[in-house]
Amino acid sequence: MKTISVAIATYNEEENIAPCLVSVSSWVDEIILVDGGSQDKTVGIAKRFGAHVISSPNPPIFHLNKQKAVEACSGKWILQLDADEIVSGELQREIYSITVATERATRDGYFIPRKNFFCGHWLRKGGQFPDYVIRLFKRGKGAFPCKSVHEQIQIAGSVGYLHEPLTHNTYRSVSEYWRKADAYTSLAAHELLQKNIFVTMMTILEYNVMLPIVTFVNLFVRHKGFIDGWYGLLFALFSALHYPIAFQKYLHIRHKGSKKIFHEAEH
Repeated sequence: MKTISVAIATYNEEENIAPCLVSVSSWVDEIILVDGGSQDKTVGIAKRFGAHVISSPNPPIFHLNKQKAVEACSGKWILQLDADEIVSGELQREIYSITVATERATRDGYFIPRKNFFCGHWLRKGGQFPDYVIRLFKRGKGAFPCKSVHEQIQIAGSVGYLHEPLTHNTYRSVSEYWRKADAYTSLAAHELLQKNIFVTMMTILEYNVMLPIVTFVNLFVRHKGFIDGWYGLLFALFSALHYPIAFQKYLHIRHKGSKKIFHEAEH
């Protein structure tokens, strides 16, 4: 029986996928990679590391493909990774000692801390470390709800914590940040549409003024993002801007829908 499977979902990750797979390929039993139609060299690189690649459409909620990868795993334990994450030697030994060497796991799933890097700088503050995420769990005990872009894996059972962190090279440059943010804010806009948020003076102020200010103060002041200097300032500012950008996209979607209804009524 396979003991540890790795589950990954990808889309155009040729710059990230090799370091990720290097960090796990020598000690896990199986790598399942669901690819959402990458146009670059992602699939070829993954196959060179022995990954079993499953082709899939690329859905707006990317967790759908992550869940497909989880469901395709056959190992007793599943380690779910993003393509821009790297498992350190210390974390590998901690995972191995719990799941294989001594079988001393006392939980059905485990939170793993992450070291998030922004433009090459490790964000030590601003709520970005230790940034616990559930990534290791027994097969059949964990699943993505697949409702939101920032959701956690849900565990049917008990949850514990590992100590060694994942390295997360989340945003290598400002341009990469905004490329990913464009997808996140579009999803947030459609979530607002599903909730049918009324456009009032209060909601305009909430999404364009109140929520951005609260977010910036929370990350930069309360969580001491200022300790990371300019990187902490930019991260807090960019995070705050997600709200007005998502709200403007929501207004645009509503406006397009209203124009369509009006056009159909005319005809």
